[in-house]
Amino acid sequence: MPDYPPVTVKGKTAVVIGGTSGIGEAIALSFAEDGADVVATSRTPAAVEATAERIESYGARTIEQPCDLTDRESIEVLCNAVLSEFGRVDVLVNSGAAAARTPFLELEEDDWGHVIDVLLTGVFRSCQIFAREMTDGSIVNLSSMSADLARARLMPYCAAKSGVNALTRCAARELAPDVRVNAIAPGFVMTPLTEEEYGEGTELRAGIDERALAGRVADREEIVGSALYLASDAASYTTGEVLFVDGGFTRNAL
Repeated sequence: MPDYPPVTVKGKTAVVIGGTSGIGEAIALSFAEDGADVVATSRTPAAVEATAERIESYGARTIEQPCDLTDRESIEVLCNAVLSEFGRVDVLVNSGAAAARTPFLELEEDDWGHVIDVLLTGVFRSCQIFAREMTDGSIVNLSSMSADLARARLMPYCAAKSGVNALTRCAARELAPDVRVNAIAPGFVMTPLTEEEYGEGTELRAGIDERALAGRVADREEIVGSALYLASDAASYTTGEVLFVDGGFTRNAL
């Protein structure tokens, strides 16, 4: 029988930026449960501490190190702290979050700039800083199906995620063959932050359920499998890809 690489991150050291809430948290905890040492970080020290305790409950090692994607020095401090504790980084996941829900003609330049700084420039910063220290491994960027959609009142978010897709492909080319770079483009995913927008009974939820081929929104845990695959050696020949995990939403034209 062929020796297939397993879909596992066991024994790896992973950093999940934006890993204390939402999809990022689900990924961080799943990596820890699977046997990786995981550093889950965000700007909020209390959230970093709480997530670290959950990571340790799986028997995984971690450190508590907050990080701000808009601050290059903050990312460098994180990278150095991880290298000091673990000696290497095998997996980097970028899952920072920001949005400005404003009509185009009313959008302030500062709001535009903040979303781009977190979601696009922040990913550039972290990819560059960590890739310089990675001799091999995997980078997984969280994009969005919105990168390919024209969504009202979400112009900076859509633009940033389109940029993440391009950044992912270009980084994959420049970092090959040692470091693989891929992105995941989720669709509508239920988290505490999205409950008000498209929770059960909302107008948007009805439209999502009708258009998505899966007939529903996703739970955040349903994004985890894609992250596990891309971070694992099973994806050793996969790089420069954007994997849509949107329940077929963007494939349903009519």
